[in-house]
Order: sequence, then C-alpha cells, then structure tokens
Amino acid sequence: MSKTAVDTRIHDEIAADMMRFEYDPYRWVMYTYPWGEPGGPLEREDGPDTWQKRFLDLLGEKSREGREQGKPVQIAVKSGHGVGKSATVSWVIQWFMSTRRHPQIICTANTEKQLTTKTWREVAKWHNMAINHDWFNWAATKFASVDHPETWFASAIPWSERNSEAFAGAHDENVLVLFDEASAVPDIIWQVASGAMTTPGAVWLVFGNPTRNTGMFRECWGKHRHRWAGFTVDSREAKKANREWCDQLIEDYGLDSDYVRVRVLGEFPRAAVDQFNPLDLVEAAMARKVPLAEVSGFPVLVGVDVAYMGDDKSVICVRQGRKVHELRKYREVNGIDLAGLVCRAQDEWNADVTFVDEVGVGVSCCDQLDALQRPIIRVNAGRSASDKQHWANLRAEMWGNMRAWLETGCLPEDEELRDDLIGPTYGYTSANAIQLERKKDMKSRGLASPDCAEALALTFAYPVGPKIPRNDYYDYFHEHDDRRALGGYDPVTGY
Repeated sequence: MSKTAVDTRIHDEIAADMMRFEYDPYRWVMYTYPWGEPGGPLEREDGPDTWQKRFLDLLGEKSREGREQGKPVQIAVKSGHGVGKSATVSWVIQWFMSTRRHPQIICTANTEKQLTTKTWREVAKWHNMAINHDWFNWAATKFASVDHPETWFASAIPWSERNSEAFAGAHDENVLVLFDEASAVPDIIWQVASGAMTTPGAVWLVFGNPTRNTGMFRECWGKHRHRWAGFTVDSREAKKANREWCDQLIEDYGLDSDYVRVRVLGEFPRAAVDQFNPLDLVEAAMARKVPLAEVSGFPVLVGVDVAYMGDDKSVICVRQGRKVHELRKYREVNGIDLAGLVCRAQDEWNADVTFVDEVGVGVSCCDQLDALQRPIIRVNAGRSASDKQHWANLRAEMWGNMRAWLETGCLPEDEELRDDLIGPTYGYTSANAIQLERKKDMKSRGLASPDCAEALALTFAYPVGPKIPRNDYYDYFHEHDDRRALGGYDPVTGY
C-alpha cells in the first residue's frame, strides 16, 4: 500500500473516531492530544484537571440536550486565577471544529491583547499537538479547515462598541460563541451576540474572573440564571493553580475578603472596587421584612424622578421610615401629566412631604404642581451638599444617606431597582469628596439610567422631622435601644 493510501486510511479512521465524540468533548480531548507520551510535550500530564473534566462533561450533556430539544446551550464559567481557562477554551474550539461540519465560531476577549497574545496563542499551542493538526491552518485571526477555509473556521474578533455588528449574523447550523475574560466585555457585545442563539443547538460559552458585580457576566448568576448553566472553579481545587500563592492571599486578606473571593474562590465580590452600593447590601434590604405597624408613626415621603422622553422612565417612590411601600413607573409621560400622577400618589398615601427633581424637564412638573397648590420641595441634585467635605454635590449626598439607610431598610423585590442601585460607580474630586458616576457615563457602559434608585434617593434630599411627638420618638428609640431601626435621612436618628 502506498504512503498516500496509508495516510488516507489513517485520516478516515481519525475522522470516524472524531465524529463519535460529537457530544463527548472530554473523550475527544483524551483522544486528540498526546497525554503521557514519552518524550512528548505532555509527557508528565495524564489529562485534563478534575474541574476541566466536569466542565467538558457538562458541555457534552448540554450540547446533546440542545440539539435534541432545539434550544441554545449557554454555560458561564467563573473562576479564580491560574486554573487553566485558556487551555479549556482552546480544546473547545478544536473539538467543535473537528466534530461538526462547516461550523462558524466566534471568539473574543476583554481586550485585543488578551485575545491575541493569550487566548488565540493558546489555540495555536494545542493545535500543534493535536492528532489531526493537518486538518486545519492557524493564523493570527483565523483557524480554518484546509479543505473548506471559507465555510469551516473559527475567528478571533476583538470587540468594539462601534463595530458590534461583527458579532451578529452567526446563524449557520453549527454555531459556537466564546467570550474569554467575559466580565469586562461590554453589555452591547453580549446583546448583539445573543442574536446567534436563535439557531437550535447553538453554543455560547463565557469564561472569566468575577471581577465586576454589574454587567451581563454577573447576571448569568443573577436575573438571567434561568438561561445559563453556571459553573464555578475554586483555584485551590485546580492543579495548575499555585496553591502556595492561594494560601498566602488567604492568610493576608482573609478567606471571606473580596480580594480572595475574586482571585481564589471564583466568587463575585460583595462590591466592585468602585461600586457605590454593594450587591449584598441591596439584596439584604430586598429580603428584609418590616411590618407596617413599625413605621406607622413616621412621615410618608414621596420622591419623584422626572425623565426625558425615550428609554428613561419617570418614577414615583413612596417611603415611610425604613420601608419603601411602592414604586410607580411611567414611560413617555410629559411633565404636566406626571404632575397629575404625583397628585394621585400624594392623596392615596396621605403624603407628608414630596421631593421632586426640578432639573431639566422636571421644571414643568414642578410648575404644574405649584399651580395646583400642591406642597412640594424642589430638588436640584447638582447643588452643593450640606456636607461639602465628604460629598461633591447634593446627588452624591442623597445616595450616601440612602446607602446608610439600606443597612436596615426594606425594599420591594424589584429587578430594575436592584440594577439601578448597584449600577453607579464613584470617584473622588480634587478636594477628595465623593462624586457619583454621571447618568450619561453609565449609559456609555451600556447601563440604563438609574431612575428607580434616583426616585428613592430623592426621599433623602433634606431632613424631615418625625411625625410622632418628639418625646414619644425618643422614648421609642430608648425602649428599642437602636436609633437606626427606622432609617431615614440621618442614619443615626432616622430623620
């Protein structure tokens, strides 16, 4: 038999073997790479790590289910540092390329440098070791079939918010989308890439260190968890990770510190470095129950955030002591009509004080309420704070008072309110005063204007005296020995 005939037979045998691993990526990995071969690059390796096997088995199971049920496969992996994510991404790309005909694969990462020097370079490394390496060509931005380079390929595409359409249009029979360091990939790229998931059996995998407490990667374990299979890797359980380094971090910072949670445990921080409201603080407030009787003696405060027409919404928030009673949300409503809705809320709740955002379009609402002789307090959040040393302006101060209140406050379980509260970041002015992220800067990050949170923050704009007699007020707190129990403008006295 000629060498050509032998090569053809071997090729056919390998191809037949590969197709048996269509829904078994772990066995494909064990078959394809030279694990333990003397003198080979993997001489001292016996196969994937334990967590990698578990992930590959999950991927195979979900892939079979997706194909049989005609639904997309979405798996999110969060991990500590040094566990071998890039190798896993490489295996998945080559497994998908080897076991499916004419696949379309899109791979991106948080930065172009990460994509080209780490993720895509790792693809080249494992391609050179593969038993079927002669089937494909690796290039700087494309990994393609030798025989069908135009229809059978994987592309490395750096993301760009200005060129997000590059992630659209993947609708072939076999589609795979991968995000590496997904926590820092902008939401707009996620939104566009989701269009590829209309293809039955399409696979979307996202890998990353859980560095941010907001954004689409975080929501794979949050409000979108019904769409994603979540997978967590603790660095202490990964054989490639530096165990001595992990132990040192735990000793220096503590097992439950955010620093260790992100870098070792593969868990999201309680608050990102520059996140104003920690997620656990907000979720605790939403889980907290406060009976009406406990706040009945305190004034009913109404906060009104007035929005421009379009994507933003106007919100009326009703708060009493440490309990938020309700949020009323309106879209596409002008200032005059909103004034009528404010009047209705005032009457239904017998409101004591109403704070209304008077900036921009809020003027028309305020003017109409004045014309109706309704008692309101106009709030310009851009004005100076009462505590200029700590807060850059009144808006930052309102949010600061609200954050203190959240420690004992009670919020309704409202996803929009939750997202609004944890969305803004903060920084410092030249005078070292805290300054809250601007709404337009949040929008540039793909986040919505925090209208619900702004309405709640308005109820902390200025001090409001207690509704119950002052002697009774102090007697109550003396009896309960906790002046923060009812919350309010002042986190100590409550008002």
